[in-house]
Amino acid sequence: MAANDEPIGQAPDLPWPDVTQDSSGRLIEAAVDAFAERGYHATTTRDIATRVGLSPAALYVHFPSKLALLTQISRLGHEAALELVMKSMEGRPDPLSRLQAVIGAFASWHAEHHLVARVVQHELSALADDDRRAVIALRQQIERTVQQLLEDGVAAGEMEVGDPRAVARALLSLSVDVARWYDPRGNETPDGIGTLYADLATRMVRAPHPRRP
Repeated sequence: MAANDEPIGQAPDLPWPDVTQDSSGRLIEAAVDAFAERGYHATTTRDIATRVGLSPAALYVHFPSKLALLTQISRLGHEAALELVMKSMEGRPDPLSRLQAVIGAFASWHAEHHLVARVVQHELSALADDDRRAVIALRQQIERTVQQLLEDGVAAGEMEVGDPRAVARALLSLSVDVARWYDPRGNETPDGIGTLYADLATRMVRAPHPRRP
């Protein structure tokens, strides 16, 4: 079972719009389920195909290998996360409000799409070298975006951050970890988690107001 003993088998809420309910899309959903439950290496093509009522041979009509499925999921998942980060900043007037929006949306995303997030975050080492480098480049783009927000906040006097790169990694790591423990049967909601993590980010970086004499 998954880390929190969540029952797997329901089609996950995939965070990208271009996966349809044809056989290819259903196989991607089944692969997310299987990889999140069993891990990539312990999952067979039969495990994936039988979840959607197909024969193992039918999988190869749509994907050349199990690895191709993982690569597609990892690429789409990271692209969706990057798009979310960029869109969340729109209309925010200052670095601190943009940081709050980014971290809130990023943490909420890792709860709402926790099965996909577990796969794309924890199966990176299984990717082929070129594909892993492409995914790492997407991750680095997200990290640089948050780092730039921190640097802008320091320059504007809104934030006090000694090492923007390290703090950016810390904030993103906290958000990514939500996918490990989040249980949709619990009391926490994705929106509530987003609000909490945005507040935590604010407390971590906000410059203290000078005391009045």
